[in-house]
Amino acid sequence: MLDAIRALSKTDIAGAAFAVAAIYLAGIVPTAEIAWVSGFLLLTVFLFAFEVVSVDVAAITVMVLLGLTSLAAPLMGLEQGLVPVEHLFDGFASNAVISIIAVMIVGAGLDKTGIMSKVAAFIMRIGGSTEKRIIPLISGTVGVISSFMQNVGAAALFIPVVSRISARTGLPMSRLLMPMGFCALLGGTITMVGSSPLILLNDLILTSNQALPEGVAPMKTFGLFDVTPIGVALLLTGIVYFVLAGRLVLPVHGATKAEGGDTRTYFAETYGLTDFEIGEFRVPNSDSHLIGMSVDELEQTWRVRLVGVEKGDGLRFGADGVDRTLGITPGSTLALLGTADSLLDVANANKLVRKRDLDRFAEAMSATKAGVAEIVIPPGSSLIGKTARDVWMRKTYGLSLLAINRGGTRITYKTGGVRNTPFAAGDALVVQTTWADLARLEKDRNFVVVTTEYPHEELRPHKVSAALALFVLTISLILFTDLRLSVALLVGALGMVLTRVLTMEEAYQAVSWKTVFLLASLIPLGMAVEQTGTAAWIAEQTLAALGDVPVWVIQLSLAGLATAFTLVMSNVGATVLLVPLAVNMALGAGADPAIFALTVAIATSNSFLLPTHQVNALIMGPGGYRVADYMRAGSLMTVLFLVVALTMINLVM
Repeated sequence: MLDAIRALSKTDIAGAAFAVAAIYLAGIVPTAEIAWVSGFLLLTVFLFAFEVVSVDVAAITVMVLLGLTSLAAPLMGLEQGLVPVEHLFDGFASNAVISIIAVMIVGAGLDKTGIMSKVAAFIMRIGGSTEKRIIPLISGTVGVISSFMQNVGAAALFIPVVSRISARTGLPMSRLLMPMGFCALLGGTITMVGSSPLILLNDLILTSNQALPEGVAPMKTFGLFDVTPIGVALLLTGIVYFVLAGRLVLPVHGATKAEGGDTRTYFAETYGLTDFEIGEFRVPNSDSHLIGMSVDELEQTWRVRLVGVEKGDGLRFGADGVDRTLGITPGSTLALLGTADSLLDVANANKLVRKRDLDRFAEAMSATKAGVAEIVIPPGSSLIGKTARDVWMRKTYGLSLLAINRGGTRITYKTGGVRNTPFAAGDALVVQTTWADLARLEKDRNFVVVTTEYPHEELRPHKVSAALALFVLTISLILFTDLRLSVALLVGALGMVLTRVLTMEEAYQAVSWKTVFLLASLIPLGMAVEQTGTAAWIAEQTLAALGDVPVWVIQLSLAGLATAFTLVMSNVGATVLLVPLAVNMALGAGADPAIFALTVAIATSNSFLLPTHQVNALIMGPGGYRVADYMRAGSLMTVLFLVVALTMINLVM
């Protein structure tokens, strides 16, 4: 017997405890409907909290079980199913679900144009190297972006940015990622499309309106920017918190210091050329020997490679921008690759001014845009017997040839002759290139691309004006028309496809279908909680337990409950379950039910204590965080969130 008990897992024990709780509730609730719905609620919390199956599968399971109650109603002691079968799948056509799909597509369209990367590059230019200056810039930017796109997407977008900033400044990733992640969560409260709970809120309010008692006025839904003062206050609180207390609550993990996974480190470690650098140089307006010299003459004279140039008409890289006949003009900015000695020689001899760090080329030379790759000349390639100069390799293919590995022989740009060596079958070429150019080579039969672990994303900067115009149009439709939120957002999403900012396949890939099924499948449970009187009964019991207390104590208790729920289950699930409860608690306490519903939707973003939210889970690995790190930094943040959120809700609403 004892051995059998010891063999039980935590999940088994928890399952038994939840089953006992369900049986106990069945004995004290007033109706069979409330008993069964309470059982389904406990089942949902159990499946979410202990991850017996993934959250979307759990939600679909509960939805299907609710549908089966129509068939099994007589056996369950019910007159009819808990949710009418004809309304079981209403969630998939709901305003909230369609809105979330459209928001994801619009956000992906903006990202595809590279506009987010330009924002990141701007931060890198002005951020300096101090923690107190970089944290507000990164966190504030991510927070604002999160107000219009899913916070997970905003956080994922900025992880490589933080990595590059860490590499350049020497600040550990663990000191930068947590503020960024927390502020992504806070930024989701700035607009009604910033997070799934807020998108869902208006639909839940409309559902609750149908069950309001006689004589109670229907709740009004919230506009796009109605929550902005609350969200801005929360975001500013988060930024100030990390600026003032960051040195006390943020961990410093040695292993999380950026490894410098950029072009230089990769080249040094993989190919043994440990002394190469990439530097940014400005050509003076006069009195320099380089003025009027071609790229070819520059490279042959000084044994360096020009990998980028800016002549006042935009950055030039790769196949579309640089070839050996290009002339050096006064005031140009050059990105040169070479040894420390060769770069010093070319600078001194030609009066070039070197920037301390990459500035204009920082983003374009980042690991997400360009790097060192290895490609092989296959048998049958038309390049066999030709040299890099013969085929104009940089102009034609966007490749700056750095070395040729042929058996045990290595010819490099340092030893000279690399561009005058005829290619042979099996030659492994080490090249510096943009990832966009390398992706094109994968379809070229003259090469076999060996390097496969590189960003394959194809950006479309020429579509930035179309994407921004669609974004402005979408926001205008939301603000200045009576069009439903889902329709207005779909205008922007569809426009992204029609204007070819995104392909239809990319639009499908942009949607987190797990989130969609999770939300759509939980909506029937919310309907059952509301329409069977379960929410009203729980609210009555909660108010009775609290006794005669001020309304703000009840509101604080509700916010605390929402915070606890969102730590062990999805914020969408917590919102669906608690909004009906909040409405009924408000009615019982004589408070505004819409304000209590908003309290729940805001409080479900208060997920800082554990790495259970998607954003916290996303940054855990790159930051090298442990659960204890979240508890240390998140405990005070959780308290501050509750204080600021409740204060602002009651001040501005």
